[in-house]
Amino acid sequence: MNMPTTKTITTYAINNLQIGLDEDDRQIKQRLADHCLINIEAIVSCNCARRALDARKKTNIHFVCTYEIELNQTLDPLPKNTRLIESSSLIANTPELLSRKLNNDDHVIIIGAGPAGLFTALALAEAGLKVTLLERGKPVETRMRDIGRLRSRGELNPESNICFGEGGAGTYTDGKLYTRIKHPFLRHVLHTFVRFGARDDILVDAHPHLGTDKLVRIVRNMRERLIELGVDYRFETRVDDLLMINGSVTGVRATNLVTQTEDEITATHVVLATGHSARDTFERLQSLGIKMEAKAFAVGVRAEHPQELIDSIQLGASAKHHKLHAAEYSLTHQAKDKHLGKRGIYSFCMCPGGLIVPSPTEQGRMAVNGMSNAKRGGRWANSGIVVQVTPEDLMRHGLDDDPLMGISFQRELETATFRAASNSYAAPTMKLTDFINKKPSGTLAATRFKPQAIPTDLHELLPNWISQPLAEGIHAFDRKMRGYITEDANLFGTETRTSSPIRIERGEDMQSVNARGLFPVGEGAGYAGGIVSAAVDGLKAASAIMNKSDNEV
Repeated sequence: MNMPTTKTITTYAINNLQIGLDEDDRQIKQRLADHCLINIEAIVSCNCARRALDARKKTNIHFVCTYEIELNQTLDPLPKNTRLIESSSLIANTPELLSRKLNNDDHVIIIGAGPAGLFTALALAEAGLKVTLLERGKPVETRMRDIGRLRSRGELNPESNICFGEGGAGTYTDGKLYTRIKHPFLRHVLHTFVRFGARDDILVDAHPHLGTDKLVRIVRNMRERLIELGVDYRFETRVDDLLMINGSVTGVRATNLVTQTEDEITATHVVLATGHSARDTFERLQSLGIKMEAKAFAVGVRAEHPQELIDSIQLGASAKHHKLHAAEYSLTHQAKDKHLGKRGIYSFCMCPGGLIVPSPTEQGRMAVNGMSNAKRGGRWANSGIVVQVTPEDLMRHGLDDDPLMGISFQRELETATFRAASNSYAAPTMKLTDFINKKPSGTLAATRFKPQAIPTDLHELLPNWISQPLAEGIHAFDRKMRGYITEDANLFGTETRTSSPIRIERGEDMQSVNARGLFPVGEGAGYAGGIVSAAVDGLKAASAIMNKSDNEV
């Protein structure tokens, strides 16, 4: 009796396939068959594994894709841009470093429930370690009410705001997941977001984002899982001090902000994942002698344009196509500078269809940031437009050589911003054309900023060495995006929290170079620049702690 033969299924990746906006699934499948010189019936399945929009030519806007296809035959020879693959990139593969189970009494304290802290906690708790997670702010849902009071009434809660609270500062941004770093943990981070409620397309899009509304739900789901794993998850708990013995960190001293009671918590390891705005924490670390250094960062303004204008500039006649979403931009310029040679000016955290929000954390100081929801459906686009600042710049302009001098400069700008807004948490604002022409008109373009946009000459607010390259950069942006300079746009002061102005020195083992047991991670420690890079940095710390715990058993 002859047994039926089973056809072998082979999987291939086809790169750099250009897909038109109006091509449907059947047409794409036929394109794949034609590329492979096979009949369409040989394709068992096909999935888009990577998708990027190419809008460089407005008359030929298309997607550049990588497709993974399963065939009931083999390809020999392989067509151009085609390779055989062992397993789909869409399958979640937990890195071996994070898949271990530990059985010991190690206790890890994690300071901060932003992406670095949450991913560290999740990896360690799922490995079986005892974890205490301390967050000075409130749960993500409650935090929204404090942000609402700031926007509606101008009332700041210094412990619960855009920067402080569960989910970290990234929760109230655009939720961008794009990063330039390369690391084995990257795919794991994206799959973890999907696991806790993100859309599958973040695994495919070249520039994925989540949006604030989705991030709130994802963060809440992660919290529920951590508590289920036995994590001691404490809100409104500010860490005021580290406990140290002979140069090793043995725990923390924390204050419950509701009861104002202090508590000493001992641990084997302490992960510092505070975010870039925990200035009081950095001051305390400096007083303890924890080694840190000043690093470059950037400051400037936040620009707001009608989203319809940005769509038209970027997408031309295709702007309203049903497959396209609100357009974004990424712009850079290098201005001549007698000190640096070239000074960078660039767009930062661009939020399509979003809104500008007040983001102060300290009384009497004001700053702004941007956010958008998943659908990016608002009437305005906004982006930080910022200028490179180096430690050498700050010393030239009168600040002492000190690891925290960047924080001092941020505070100076934020204090001046607060005063320029009549000592309130309103935003000093200038029409973009007025700023370029250096002629304040006292009028503004339409805006939905809350609590209030106050017409202000930003050239008087910003130092000249910031405002001049800023104006030059905006002129350069208009040459790249004709129409960027328009009377329908405003500039809001000031954008100061682009990244941490300090770096806490650490070794290859992820520990502080002079405080054993302390693991500084994420944006606040100076090692990340966004949600995904912070999460990856947290996972690196988790892996280092697992290795240490393994070796000490």
